[in-house]
Amino acid sequence: MPRVIDVAGLDVLIASLAARGYTVVGPTERDGAIVYEELGSAAALPAGWTDVQDGGTYRLERRDDEARFGYAVGPTSWKRFLFPPRIKLWQATQNGDGLAVEEEPVDARPLAFLGVRACELHAIEIQDRVFLGGRYADRDYAARRENVFLVAVNCHEPAGTCFCVSMDTGPTAREGYDLVLTELLDGGHRFLVDAGSPAGAEVLADLGGTDATDADLRAAEAQAESAAGRMGRQLDTHDIRDLLRDNLEHPRWDQVAERCLTCGNCTLACPTCFCSAVEDAGDLDGTTAERSRVWDSCFSVDYSYIHGGSIRQSPKARYRQWLTHKLGTWHDQFGSSGCVGCGRCITWCPVGIDITEEVAAIRATQEGEGT
Repeated sequence: MPRVIDVAGLDVLIASLAARGYTVVGPTERDGAIVYEELGSAAALPAGWTDVQDGGTYRLERRDDEARFGYAVGPTSWKRFLFPPRIKLWQATQNGDGLAVEEEPVDARPLAFLGVRACELHAIEIQDRVFLGGRYADRDYAARRENVFLVAVNCHEPAGTCFCVSMDTGPTAREGYDLVLTELLDGGHRFLVDAGSPAGAEVLADLGGTDATDADLRAAEAQAESAAGRMGRQLDTHDIRDLLRDNLEHPRWDQVAERCLTCGNCTLACPTCFCSAVEDAGDLDGTTAERSRVWDSCFSVDYSYIHGGSIRQSPKARYRQWLTHKLGTWHDQFGSSGCVGCGRCITWCPVGIDITEEVAAIRATQEGEGT
């Protein structure tokens, strides 16, 4: 049975998670953006802030209430805690006539993610399949993921670049969480809380509060319907894999390439992109060396380098690779789309290239030819 807690109950939640050994990570306002950082208390949450997003545009504005989760998503995602931008893999030290190689210990500290949107739950699920679902599990990702407690928050303020409804990933969390919060502002500021796992039920028992009423449940349902009807973007996903496969030489690729800077912002902001490379470094006296894994991007010329040169040398080829993989061939590899409709790639593209617009343009010409 869902419970209802007041705003002060968020501090009880954070304290309960901390008492169980979790480092609580959640949203806070810093440098004009909503970012995810360690939280000492609920006072660090972005109370009264909302985000205004469009293609190549992001800014924070004050709300007329004190909502703690009255925004959509910021520039960072939970990916950076489970698949960090840089991790050291091993270090080698000269030892007499040989080398002593020491593998870097994994970071398995328990983390509690507070404020995970429905689209982000799907993104974590997608990366679970990427890193854990194959024949070989990624050692570092597995250690980090094993001890994560997920507190989802149902979205009530979609951004101008959101299209999670099109991807069937939101705005309401359906599964994959330990606890889920619904922030209700009408009739008193309060939170509807429900458990999605045995671990979540244990924490829920610590929160006190009262049983949810029918009015609370109706308010949550109405809020979800309102959010679903206010998506900033839409994407027609019908037969999208075949649409892109059959249009690899479409003139739209040339048009978008004229604007694309191949900066890779879209892949860095994306919560599911997982391209990486390795870097080797040594000290000046040649006694030690180490190897690190770092984020990379398919927009980098060197990413497709094999003996003799890069396979995808043009911006057209690199953008086409990214979009057709994300929306099309990802299905072949991992059984789902690689896009969750969070809109980050649109917001954080310096020139405002819109993934939904590009697909719609290709689809429009095909439909026109068929009529």
